[in-house]
Amino acid sequence: MAQAPVAQGRARARVARGRAARVAVFGAYGHTGRFVVARLRARGYVPVLSGRDAGKLRAMTASALGCEVRPASVDDPASLDRALDGADAVINCAGPFATTAAPVIEAALRAGIPYVDVAAEIEANLDTFERFGDRARESGTAIVPAMAFYGGLGDLLVTAALGGRTTADSATVAYGLSGWQPTPGTRAAGAVSGARRGGRRVRWTGGRLEYHDEEPTLLKWAFPDPTGPREMVGEFTMADVVTVPSHLAIPEVRTHMATEAARDLSAPDTPAPAATDADGRSDQTFVVDAVVRSDGTEHRAVAAGRDIYAVSAPLAVEAVHRILTGRTRTSGVASAGALFDAPDFLNALSPHLTWALLEPRTVS
Repeated sequence: MAQAPVAQGRARARVARGRAARVAVFGAYGHTGRFVVARLRARGYVPVLSGRDAGKLRAMTASALGCEVRPASVDDPASLDRALDGADAVINCAGPFATTAAPVIEAALRAGIPYVDVAAEIEANLDTFERFGDRARESGTAIVPAMAFYGGLGDLLVTAALGGRTTADSATVAYGLSGWQPTPGTRAAGAVSGARRGGRRVRWTGGRLEYHDEEPTLLKWAFPDPTGPREMVGEFTMADVVTVPSHLAIPEVRTHMATEAARDLSAPDTPAPAATDADGRSDQTFVVDAVVRSDGTEHRAVAAGRDIYAVSAPLAVEAVHRILTGRTRTSGVASAGALFDAPDFLNALSPHLTWALLEPRTVS
């Protein structure tokens, strides 16, 4: 394993001595970015607020006292360097990640600090693995794409379900959302991804990513009790088709989406999520069912909780915490399941979601 960069080593020393590490949040004023800033503060970290809109950053300081504001633009590498100067890690919450990921990763590599993002864009995550894999591994810098509800959580559940095995015949992640009120960032990212695909759909099959023009199908998915059967849009493909195959030899990886959520996302007049509690969470709920089949046996892990955007914050912040405290299993560009002990990581999320392994069963 490559040695950790000097800056990353200094960050670990500070954390070990009980001193607050500084974590830059690019896109801090966005919907998910605000949850990340709040979670960092709750964990004892010092957020450094960054993004291109200086006015929105300054407005945040009224509720985030003590946070330093450092405006930066992905078109200005020097501004990104200033934003990350003295930071111990960076979390990128600013989409579309097809535009922001590479410049912020480059800045993190120059600073020698770990990078985590919450990208759900399939192509942007692929770009991160393909473009930065060798450089990150050689420098020992941890780069974690899709450390969020889509991509990160599903990967952790699939990895936990496999119980240490690294091969399987297939993996399916079913998203039973009560609904999906997309943020403006989600809509913008979706438009970018759709343009890159030329309107085609995508899936992971035969051990490779495949673009196709087949129409989506509807299916019934039997979620564990108390959820029960739900109608789903089959092969509603999410970032799990990048994260899971990045470290597990599974030729068929599929994701399905509850029809209610798919309709909400496609409707142009679906409102953005509205806060219904003191933490700013919406009342949307989710259950995520990861089913892995191997040699005639079905292995299953399921998680449930509230607000897909809010839950991305503890996922990303827990990842940063484990990197800065040396609780990682590899280096370079890596998904959640490859970098961390999946069951232990999921257990650490217990204040924010519930999860369980179901008993394996024989299938025909």
